[in-house]
Amino acid sequence: MRGDTKPQVCVIGLGYIGLPTAAIIARANCPVTGIDVSDHVVETINRGEIHIEEVDLDGLVRGVVQRGLLKASTQIAPADVFVIAVPTPFEHDGKHTPDVSYVMSAATEVAGVLKKGDCIILESTSPVGTTEQMRDLIAGLRPDLKMPGQTGEIPDVSIAYCPERVLPGKILEELTHNDRSIGGITPRCARKALAFYKRFVRGTCVTTDAKSAEMTKLVENAYRDVNIAFANELSIIADHMKLDVWEVIKLANRHPRVNILQPGPGVGGHCIAVDPYFIIHGAPEQSPLIRTGREVNDAKMHHVVARAEQLIAENPGVPVACLGLAFKANIDDFRESPARYVASRLARKFGSRVSIVEPYAGELPAEFKDTGAQLVDLDHSLENCGILIVLVDHDVFKVVPSEERSSALVYDTRGIWPDASMETAEKAGLRLAS
Repeated sequence: MRGDTKPQVCVIGLGYIGLPTAAIIARANCPVTGIDVSDHVVETINRGEIHIEEVDLDGLVRGVVQRGLLKASTQIAPADVFVIAVPTPFEHDGKHTPDVSYVMSAATEVAGVLKKGDCIILESTSPVGTTEQMRDLIAGLRPDLKMPGQTGEIPDVSIAYCPERVLPGKILEELTHNDRSIGGITPRCARKALAFYKRFVRGTCVTTDAKSAEMTKLVENAYRDVNIAFANELSIIADHMKLDVWEVIKLANRHPRVNILQPGPGVGGHCIAVDPYFIIHGAPEQSPLIRTGREVNDAKMHHVVARAEQLIAENPGVPVACLGLAFKANIDDFRESPARYVASRLARKFGSRVSIVEPYAGELPAEFKDTGAQLVDLDHSLENCGILIVLVDHDVFKVVPSEERSSALVYDTRGIWPDASMETAEKAGLRLAS
């Protein structure tokens, strides 16, 4: 990557982060090969189409594919820069042990085509130490190449960590304009990665060491998780005390140094609901607050299920509509979604009485199979369902006028209908904000 020569880039993982990242890099006139294990994903992208929902991504991908700057493949390709953006879930073993097997599998593939002068950048949210673990794996596979940080010699390749910090629905904008923390195995590695990111990032790029960058990403999401936990716990307390939590929060936030977040049915997504466990796993005795925040947010899902079950049971035979499955508004991402969990639990218990409204889904997820629940549109639910359970604050739900829902019993976990009838809530034995 000398002078104005555009580096050949290989992005591994073409999901919610990898594909927008690949498209942004290609827009900067760097030729990109995107790698994914799914034939469907590869074929879709090579047609200039997308397999995920994200604002303006379809036009960008179509343009860079037509210009020959982005192509997709299931096979690793040689490159100058490798960007790894694969999932890092946790094990469902009771301990929430981080699973970095996808990262290590990607690193193994990269090792097979690595050459002197290349740069490897891990973007996947990872436990502290993962970048060095990846370096050690590659070192074992490629003893012919000198790895950074292992000897006093100048390394043959550069390895760095640079997490994204984006909001679904604004990914393209935030990939371009948000600041980035770039952590190198060595300062030399950080500078090499910095030069690459400056090609397409307009935000400030700050260099640091790899472990600090890894921890920074985890801390950002743990901070948000703990603050959401305060709001969710407050909503449960308000429910117990027969108070409207939305009113309490609105008034409390008039204090110049108070900014309470909005409660919901829990916390979802592949970041906030997952990343705090990486800190807890790395320092279990030193993270009681972060652990408690996770427990509070998980418990909120069970609280919502219990309150919804009570409402439905007290009104036998009344059709029920669960509004939303996504983990946040106006996206098609259902990963770790509390709305999805709540709706599926209700469907398993009440069967065909339950309808699901999710404008970003073409079909119901697998866990709804054989429950009798059906995916319906919003108009159908408003016309036929006497119980409305709001689980996601999609814009299309927010604009439903009061007269279209005045006869329904409403359980609003998102506070999108502040004008909902108190009489309706009292009939159900529920406050609006529980």
